[in-house]
Formats: sequence, C-alpha cells, structure tokens
Amino acid sequence: MQLILYSKPGCHLCEGLLEKLAAVTNLQFELEVRDITTQEAWFEAYQYEIPVLCWVSPTGPQELPRLSPRAPVARLEQLLATHCQ
Repeated sequence: MQLILYSKPGCHLCEGLLEKLAAVTNLQFELEVRDITTQEAWFEAYQYEIPVLCWVSPTGPQELPRLSPRAPVARLEQLLATHCQ
C-alpha cells in the first residue's frame, strides 16, 4: 500500500499524524510526505486542510477521511484497512 501525506513544516497536526503512522504495526505501507510549501498547486489545494492523507489506488490518489487528532493508532489502522482496498 502506498500513502501520501500532504504536510508542511511546523504543523503540529501533521507531526501528530506522522507519529501515528510510524506506530502502525498491523499494515505494511510506503509513505511519501509532501511539503505543500514546495509546490504552488499543493499549497492552493491543501493550505487550509493539512494534514491530508491519501491512498494511491490503481486509479490514482484518493483522499482518506480526516482523522481526529485525538484518535488512537488503532483507529488509524482501521481507517487504512477499510479505505485502502
């Protein structure tokens, strides 16, 4: 499974989601972190939405539902298992 995280430096919500992703043990995935400040199109699309987690499906990237910053790692694992098939 391939995931993309749209983020920016200094974003505590992005850092929190990144920590949760690092703690996922039940699923195998590759993670690409994209800094939205490096490309204007990413910045325009996500400046008010970060962190945005996407799954790279056979048809292209699909945004995953937003996860509460307070959600436990188990909820993130459940979200990935449910939406990344």
